[in-house]
Amino acid sequence: MGAVVSCIADALRAVGRAIMAVISAIGRAITAVVNGIVDFLMIIVSCLTCNRAGRRHRRGTTRSTV
Repeated sequence: MGAVVSCIADALRAVGRAIMAVISAIGRAITAVVNGIVDFLMIIVSCLTCNRAGRRHRRGTTRSTV
């Protein structure tokens, strides 16, 4: 009787792990899509602002006005 219970428990554990793997894969796919959209929007913003958005000024450099 204990072997049957152990077998059923292992089968349910395997099913649970498979479900969690599918959920994890869906979460990673959604994360990848969102990161891609964010990167694309950052490229558009940097293009529209001539790459000045979000960049820090460099110290120690001077512009020469000739």
